[in-house]
Amino acid sequence: MGQERTGGQDFSLEALSEDVQGLKDLVDLQSRRDTEQQRAFDALYEELRQYKDDFIFQAEKPLLLDLLLFYDSLNWFQQSLVKQEMSPEVIADSFQYLIDEFLELLYRRDVLPMESKDRFDRESQKAIKVVYSDDASKDYQVRQVLKRGFARGGRVLRPEEVVIQRYEPGRGVDADDGAGEL
Repeated sequence: MGQERTGGQDFSLEALSEDVQGLKDLVDLQSRRDTEQQRAFDALYEELRQYKDDFIFQAEKPLLLDLLLFYDSLNWFQQSLVKQEMSPEVIADSFQYLIDEFLELLYRRDVLPMESKDRFDRESQKAIKVVYSDDASKDYQVRQVLKRGFARGGRVLRPEEVVIQRYEPGRGVDADDGAGEL
């Protein structure tokens, strides 16, 4: 019986040793899988970063090319002014051409100038200055447009900056005297 017990202990030690070796093999296999998985994730993240960088470049490229064309036009205009090759009328026409070219660049990006309004509109205008009036009918009337407003996709991109009139009896003025800054 003593040998059977020893044989049984050897068998269970041998089985235990095999089980431990099997566990070591499983841990090694899992470790290799984790390493491979990490490499795969790293490769995917790098590829995603490259796609993102390329996407941004491709999205900006048309705008940047348009800006470069406008830059070329500005350089031509500057050189013409320096060489004094243009009469005042041609200078005015050329400058208007530059403005039109820039507006075309904005149109291609769905950026449109907003229509001016005679009455102050808080949604699309920003009051920069107030001029007081004795005439109640001129309350909130736009007196002057300082900067044109622009919208994109029906949303205000930049509000129109205006001078408005406000009704205040006894404080009204006909000129800019007594005007208040906002």
